[in-house]
Amino acid sequence: MSERAAPFHCPYCGDEDLRPSEEGHGAWECAACNRAFRLMFLGLLARGLDRSDTGGDPA
Repeated sequence: MSERAAPFHCPYCGDEDLRPSEEGHGAWECAACNRAFRLMFLGLLARGLDRSDTGGDPA
């Protein structure tokens, strides 16, 4: 089994100065904006994403 992935950027300020928090599993602290946040996997979608767009301009 592989290790858990770590966030690369703070979701609030975008800075990269992140440290694991002592609050528990998945908790991180940003030294730039002094915010703490938690990352959590919610689960898999039953049918996946329904993509109706083609990514281009409509014809």
